[in-house]
Amino acid sequence: MEVNFSIALPRQAYTVAVMRDFLGEALRTTGVCAECRFPILLASSEACANAVDHGAQSSGYRVTVRIRTDTCLVEVAHTGPGFNPAQVPLPDLEAESGRGILMMRHVMEDVSVAADPDGTTRVRMRKRFGACRPGPPEPGEWSRLEPVLR
Repeated sequence: MEVNFSIALPRQAYTVAVMRDFLGEALRTTGVCAECRFPILLASSEACANAVDHGAQSSGYRVTVRIRTDTCLVEVAHTGPGFNPAQVPLPDLEAESGRGILMMRHVMEDVSVAADPDGTTRVRMRKRFGACRPGPPEPGEWSRLEPVLR
């Protein structure tokens, strides 16, 4: 089973919750267990919050997701200044921000950041599923997503 979707969102703080709810429901209805859903939602929310906070003023951002039998791939792309995550300093113990990249790397298997020549910054993350393997949705599960997909 494979589920793919892409959603374009405006650079507004409320859209992080919209993305998290949509992705969470897609993961749940494809049979991904809560233990695997949580880190994906946490890292994706952080990447989206960074796109909202650091993206170019007038642009939105795009979240692309591929849920496979054994893996979830998430890409968050926005126009804005690129950066080298290796040059991001570790946050101070008392700092209220600056832990996003570190946290994403801790909860996901692979995290990469790339800056395209056109000015697009892409954060790509991958999470392998452990014992929980997505399967066909339970009867009626897809009908819960229909209003969101329209």
